[in-house]
Amino acid sequence: MANKKLTTNKGIPVPNDQASITTGKGSSYTLIQDTHLMEKLAHFTRERTPERVVHAKGAGAHGYFEVTNDLSKYSRAKFLSEVGKKTDMFVRFSTVGGEKGSADAKRDPRGFALKFYTEEGNYDLVGNNIPIFFIRDAIKFPDFVHTQKRDPTTNLADTTMFWDFLSLTPESVHQATFLFTDRGTPLNYRHMDGFSSHTYMWYNEKNEYVWVKYHFKTVLGNATLTNDEAVKICGENPDHATEDLFIAIEEEDYPQWDVFVQIMTPEEALEYQFDPFDVTKVWYHGDYPLIPLGKMVLNRNPKNYFAEVEQAAFAPSNFVPGIGPSPDRLLQGRLFAYEDAQRHRLGANHHQIPINRPKNAKATNYQRDGPMNVSDNGGSTPNYYPNSFNGSEPDSTVTPPTIDVDAHINRHTREIEDVDFVQVGEFWRRVLSKTDKEHLVYNLKQHLGNAQERIQYRQTALFYKAEPEYGTAVANALGLNTEKVKELSSLTPEERANATKQ
Repeated sequence: MANKKLTTNKGIPVPNDQASITTGKGSSYTLIQDTHLMEKLAHFTRERTPERVVHAKGAGAHGYFEVTNDLSKYSRAKFLSEVGKKTDMFVRFSTVGGEKGSADAKRDPRGFALKFYTEEGNYDLVGNNIPIFFIRDAIKFPDFVHTQKRDPTTNLADTTMFWDFLSLTPESVHQATFLFTDRGTPLNYRHMDGFSSHTYMWYNEKNEYVWVKYHFKTVLGNATLTNDEAVKICGENPDHATEDLFIAIEEEDYPQWDVFVQIMTPEEALEYQFDPFDVTKVWYHGDYPLIPLGKMVLNRNPKNYFAEVEQAAFAPSNFVPGIGPSPDRLLQGRLFAYEDAQRHRLGANHHQIPINRPKNAKATNYQRDGPMNVSDNGGSTPNYYPNSFNGSEPDSTVTPPTIDVDAHINRHTREIEDVDFVQVGEFWRRVLSKTDKEHLVYNLKQHLGNAQERIQYRQTALFYKAEPEYGTAVANALGLNTEKVKELSSLTPEERANATKQ
């Protein structure tokens, strides 16, 4: 039977569901005219209520960020302006795929969401405990998350569904490898590092700009659980990380992270061996070493979980002057989707909830009315602009730098290239110890081994393509034919998919 044609919710044919409309073939800017992307993301962020569609299970705490190294020549952000300056924060840690009642120790990325209450408004940095991600185009995000949730027929987690998508999305092999090391099961929230993952722009008062990545290194040291330890804890105490964080702060054993950045100039970005805006890649520390920036300390527990942790709303679109986005395709979609998800989950006035209000700045705009508006709604001031009644005026002095774009507007599909496997191979050869490799292979056997055999072959071929020793070890653990794995690894993604169809 011929395949059915994909359409939008309105029945309009979709020409390409693997690429957003962007200004170029590589990392580039996504256009709001991509109505298919907007519809897909808007529907996705409204699929479940009331819990978060992702990052449903989490814990949070109050604290502060303190500058320890003056990098103000790179950014005009006032909270970064001088050594010793402290900024109030609220932080939420979370698992990603599980529901609100799921276990803290499940194998899953961990969310690392930070809200800085700066004097120029709230700045949100929304990252994970792993420096990369599975996909690099936002149009794939709803499909990816569906595979992390429950099968629509059985309502059960399904490893075949999980690996079917990843094995057909080879760019995911880097993050999949990270996830199935013991880094995918951190000991708790206090013993894990955090990363911005995305690249961001920093710009100064001269509108000179650089590209940055953030790293949060736990002072306690990064510690993990083995797969078997994690399974045991899931049964014994599914809230172990939530409990650990609360007790530590209650006993004044305050968690702390040292904060670093990597900095790349625009000129270097044009010449780097990897696309610096591709979230499936890291910047090698040997090329761009970690530069100290500050420290983050958590020193106060919430008084009410629902009011502060559950209602906390984070969005990577919340920037302050001196910080801005990059042409990272996944980030470009998140700039819309996260704030839109909060409008659905908490309402159009979620920014008025105390945990989300700007503490050290005042919000003055022309937005009015809406459900659960608990402010004075602008009082007697105008609700339109421009006006001649002394209303709030834009501040042109905070205009970010102009970015030149050589645009070719289309749904530019990013082809899977050999470069997508380079960093995975380096990770296996240079980063993982013998024990780390053994645990990785065992963890994959426990999970991938439950998927259909044809999908095991397809995924293991990706591991082999990254590093033959890695793919061979996984194939042997799964009882697969290594020659067949090797043969599949040499095929194009389309040929590999056809060769392993049901």
